[in-house]
Amino acid sequence: MTPALELRSLTKTYATPTGERVTAVDGVDLTVRQGEVVAFLGPNGAGKSTTIDMILGLITPDAGTATHTGTVAAVQQSGGLLPALTVQDTVDLIASLHPGSDPDAAIARAGLDDLRRRTVGKCSGGQQQALRFALALLAEPDLLVLDEPTAGMDVDARRRFWAAVRADAGRGTTVLFATHYLEEADQFADRVVMIAGGRIVADGATADVRAAATGRRVSAVLGPDGAAALVAAVPGLRVAEVRGERTVFAVDGDPRASDDALRFLLTRTDARDVETLTHGLEEAFLQLTEEKA
Repeated sequence: MTPALELRSLTKTYATPTGERVTAVDGVDLTVRQGEVVAFLGPNGAGKSTTIDMILGLITPDAGTATHTGTVAAVQQSGGLLPALTVQDTVDLIASLHPGSDPDAAIARAGLDDLRRRTVGKCSGGQQQALRFALALLAEPDLLVLDEPTAGMDVDARRRFWAAVRADAGRGTTVLFATHYLEEADQFADRVVMIAGGRIVADGATADVRAAATGRRVSAVLGPDGAAALVAAVPGLRVAEVRGERTVFAVDGDPRASDDALRFLLTRTDARDVETLTHGLEEAFLQLTEEKA
């Protein structure tokens, strides 16, 4: 099957005011299959937005290629709206560029039925994002690229937005989205791609990306003497965080150290409320991106 999106050795550098060259995207390779929903994650300055801009043809790569099949539409964080127009007029205007499109259906799918007569300038930031989504839907895109699409939306609006995206994905639309809401990636993505320092540092199903981050965490309510005794007794264990009475221990290296830590806590200390946790997506994100930045 022809990929919906393929990046090969994609590279972009910029000149600083002093004339130094800084590499924003460094030889990125990525293949997205048709119908996938892919979360594209990374800290600020990692190269996410630059990569997306090259995919959309807004900037030209210094080297490499970004190719895609079919129609592409995008929802970006800002711009592209006229504040004096109503929601309905805005959608009708853009629909005139897409013969055969259904503006009323796009408004409904974006959850804007009750805002048709409101001017864009009086819409909240989240409502304007929903409007950009409606405009993107007019093209019935094969590939939908979303850059922080739910910024400014409340919880209910975010839920409606993702229900609409999943419905489109169910009809075969390929979705690539960048977000700072890691729970959105966890809930809605088939696959997670993490970028740091301009390079991809993790790529796979959410559970696989979590597993790529080494270590487990053990926590318990206990005093400083008990915490010190535990760290001294179990190699590879360290105090990661103290939250009031609760101490969180990170297990680096051999994961069996967490079993030794639990055994020590339960038999050699007066610890209570003992818990053990594997990495969530947020912890994996922090570890993988910090290591490679």
